[in-house]
Amino acid sequence: MRLHYLLFVFLILFLVPAPGDAFVPKTLRKFFCRIRGGRCAALNCLAKEEQIGRCSNSGRKCCRKKK
Repeated sequence: MRLHYLLFVFLILFLVPAPGDAFVPKTLRKFFCRIRGGRCAALNCLAKEEQIGRCSNSGRKCCRKKK
């Protein structure tokens, strides 16, 4: 039973980011962008789109059609 507690602690340590670090893996950002109805644009959103987030730290933007 104690092994379960130890595994739970390691799981929490690996999933919780370091304090002050808002790191979310790139694949999760893309996934959340698609869930919100967006797409990842390389440079800028198109004229009929609005930016709703970011897909990566390097500048890719999450865009969706304006309502």
